[in-house]
Amino acid sequence: MGLEKEKLDTSIIMDEDEFNRSIEPILSNKGKVYTASPDRDPNDINPHLKVGFEDVIAEPISTHSFDRVWIGSHATFELVRFGFYRLLTTLLAVPVAFILGIVFGVLSCVHIWVVMPMIQSFMMLLPSIHIVWRSLTDILVTPLFHSMGKILSSIQVKATEN
Repeated sequence: MGLEKEKLDTSIIMDEDEFNRSIEPILSNKGKVYTASPDRDPNDINPHLKVGFEDVIAEPISTHSFDRVWIGSHATFELVRFGFYRLLTTLLAVPVAFILGIVFGVLSCVHIWVVMPMIQSFMMLLPSIHIVWRSLTDILVTPLFHSMGKILSSIQVKATEN
């Protein structure tokens, strides 16, 4: 009843044909080895920036350059666009993200701690202000407009042709 110190060696001997046949279903179940990159614009915020070569440079049917020129210019366009985007994002992404983080942090703080409490305070005061405003309009504005309406209602306009 002690610890057993003996190691067990296990091995499976298979023919090469049987090994290949048995692994095929495993590989077919895996599907794609590489997964697609995640969509970095799931809300489609920048559809206007999805510009391809054909959106910028297009040759009508009546005029065509040489195929090799078209392929070379397409490759150059894509390479330069990709390279400059990568270069500019490498230089600007972190500083711009830092600045925007500060801006949105300040905006959130001001909105949560200043703007919304002020709006809620005004909303609590509005019923009393509404009563005072209605009283002032009933006292000052309503009689004025009633009087003007009575004065102007006696005016009659007739259109005649000569």
